[in-house]
Amino acid sequence: MTTQTHPSVLQKTANLTLSTPVQATLFVSLCALTLWTVYFTTYPAIHDRVHNPRHHTLLVPCH
Repeated sequence: MTTQTHPSVLQKTANLTLSTPVQATLFVSLCALTLWTVYFTTYPAIHDRVHNPRHHTLLVPCH
């Protein structure tokens, strides 16, 4: 008789989560979310600091 081992749900989840495509997708998503938050914030300290780079990258039109 041959005993077959079935990976547990936890092992399958860990393998999927640690895969390179998933990590790359999460990294790009986090970077995009961070840039979106910084570029479109109304908090004065951050807004004033990134005002010129926003307009030079043509991502946000002048207001």
